[in-house]
Amino acid sequence: GDLVSALSDDESKPKKPSRTFVKSEQEQMLNELAAKCATTAVGRAVARAPDVDDPFWQILPSLLSTKFPSASDEDLMRVAGMVEFSLGSRGLLEDDVIQDPWRPHEELHAYMPGLGETMPFLDPDQLDLCKQLSENYETIANEYEALLEERYDRKGNDRFQSVTSMNYDAGWKTMVLFYNGHRIKDFPYHLCPVTTRIMESVPIAGRIAGFNRQQPNSGIPLHSDGNNMWLTCQMGIKVPPVISDGSGSEAPAAHIRVGPETRHWELGKCLLYDTTYEHETFNAHPDEERVVLHIDFFNTLKMTKLEIEVLQYIYDMREQFMKAEGVQKVGAQVL
Repeated sequence: GDLVSALSDDESKPKKPSRTFVKSEQEQMLNELAAKCATTAVGRAVARAPDVDDPFWQILPSLLSTKFPSASDEDLMRVAGMVEFSLGSRGLLEDDVIQDPWRPHEELHAYMPGLGETMPFLDPDQLDLCKQLSENYETIANEYEALLEERYDRKGNDRFQSVTSMNYDAGWKTMVLFYNGHRIKDFPYHLCPVTTRIMESVPIAGRIAGFNRQQPNSGIPLHSDGNNMWLTCQMGIKVPPVISDGSGSEAPAAHIRVGPETRHWELGKCLLYDTTYEHETFNAHPDEERVVLHIDFFNTLKMTKLEIEVLQYIYDMREQFMKAEGVQKVGAQVL
């Protein structure tokens, strides 16, 4: 009560002498909060980790308890597992991940146990996102063309970027609409309102989301992404025509392989896949580029709404914490 009164500024009430909180009282309050939060599922996960010297993880239990006061230990049990894994407890990796030859488990850097079985490609009909994208394909394709007319910003910088060195070398560039789950400052969203609205209907994850161009005769080399809490959706915007396969038959020019399965993009149709599997792409057409709308998002098929909100908060706070420490550009691998 004293703290609330000291912080309030209600002009209608008689002024009382303000109370000055000395440093020792502040430290006592923080210590009491930390002690209380140490008994939560996330607090116990942090305590089990050896030698946690990163202040972010030390204060995370208090941050979560303050932000989500009604969340129970049961609600956050899988979040606690993610935290413990991030702090080095790789023993939490489940057998189905370790034993799958198509999922390089040693490359996982963010992992939530208990999400159950997965597969390289998932049925896009499970998600309203994919339905909305396909139903609005023509509008989205037109909005992409409008963005091409405004591909250079005020400073003359091309909005298409090679987000990583791998993408640069592989002929893959992205017009980024969202970065680390956030809108891009000064981006002309007025040119793509339908695309933006549909993208924001899902919890966009902490990587890039936007229009990806794959140049002719180029491809993304074999790799995997180390986060099992995210899924990727891609819809064909421009798909190269078929080419000869060398035996007199025709075959699609552009493909993506995820694990042991190979698929091809089609105009206005979505591919939904799990990038913890090794994957690679190639556009074999000699002249035509391939363009897709690319969205990384939290796995709404397996994670609860609360888990996703908590993870979004953790990623946002982690990004702010890193920037406060002087990291000027926070990349995709926040965790």
